[in-house]
Amino acid sequence: MKIDRSRLERSIQDLGRIGETARGGLTRLALTDDDRRARDTMVRWMREAGLHVTVDRMGNIFAERAGEPGQPPVLIGSHIDSVPTGGKYDGQLGVLCGLEILRTLGDRGARTRHPVTLVIFTGEEGARFQPAMIASGVLAGKIALEDAYNARDRDGIRLVDELERIGYLGPEPCVPRAFRAYLELHIEQGPFLEEEGRSVGVVEGIVAIAWSRLTIHGVQDHAGPTPMRIRHDALVAAAEVVAGVRRIASAIGGELVTTVGRLDVSPNIPNAIPGRVSLSIDMRDPSDATLDVALPRLDRVVREACEREGVRYELEHYWRVPYTPFDRQVVAVVERAAQATGASWRRILSGAGHDAQYMAAIGPAGMIFVPSRDGRSHCEEEFTAIDDIEHGANTLLGAVVELAGRA
Repeated sequence: MKIDRSRLERSIQDLGRIGETARGGLTRLALTDDDRRARDTMVRWMREAGLHVTVDRMGNIFAERAGEPGQPPVLIGSHIDSVPTGGKYDGQLGVLCGLEILRTLGDRGARTRHPVTLVIFTGEEGARFQPAMIASGVLAGKIALEDAYNARDRDGIRLVDELERIGYLGPEPCVPRAFRAYLELHIEQGPFLEEEGRSVGVVEGIVAIAWSRLTIHGVQDHAGPTPMRIRHDALVAAAEVVAGVRRIASAIGGELVTTVGRLDVSPNIPNAIPGRVSLSIDMRDPSDATLDVALPRLDRVVREACEREGVRYELEHYWRVPYTPFDRQVVAVVERAAQATGASWRRILSGAGHDAQYMAAIGPAGMIFVPSRDGRSHCEEEFTAIDDIEHGANTLLGAVVELAGRA
């Protein structure tokens, strides 16, 4: 049994037009009108495939293909929201490959012992509402529903109000549920598969992640008449922190990566000394112990930079996800499926966070990677060749069939 390559390619193209950028990328932030249009399209395709569709209180969409009564489902999941000026493969590829697996099972009239359910998670990227993977975090019982509802975007709009506005504040409870296994196909978002000429990555786990937010309060003043000796410039302190965050990774070494990805400056005009700066800090490593070392160093970098400039600050380490190993049996199933396709494959670790990280906290989970051209993602140049997508989708199909069992 194999997927329909042409149909999958058309689905990727069609869904990719919703929120498409001028340069061929994708901007489809969570719970925007474009997200609603993409959701509506997916729901229509799901129902046309004969699937039973439900929506929970976080807007997560479930589309089930029936199995034997009382059996827990095999879940296939990912997301369709994107980062600003992102690509057409991150997230939505996993959803569309999942739909293609369900369509293929339907085409063949295949009967499975366990139901097979496609899940579209709300707000995985964390680009509009933080933290990332917010809806799978609620589903796994790791984030309180009310906390998620009260998350606000840059304009102060609450997540729950946007869920209601676009018509996806569903009635089903968003709570942990039993499942046979959870599988997620995703682009690698790194260079290793492409460098080695491999089409499939059998993912063994996901690195530990820590997010922090920093706000620096200086003294806003005129850029001309204010002598340098009396300035308390929030941006100068922030610049030291940005450089210091990079030095933490260099000093600790190994596989630690550190990033300042967001910087908001106020008043952000040419002729005023910045009075306030807020910024994000992202730290990732395969070892939780490394983050335990890195975070105190970040505290020190911030404290010393702010002391030198005579400004005050607020630093919050607000989100931490530990290293997540995937279920050994699920990983073995994925490996067998990859071997059966004849594709070149390798075991690999994920450097990016995914909904699978939270799903692994409540049941057996695993992931499949396909290559990213030049290792790039979260950009308009993001691309994965259809040959690799086909290998990945057929690996996913094989793993689903083994886990769901023939009826």
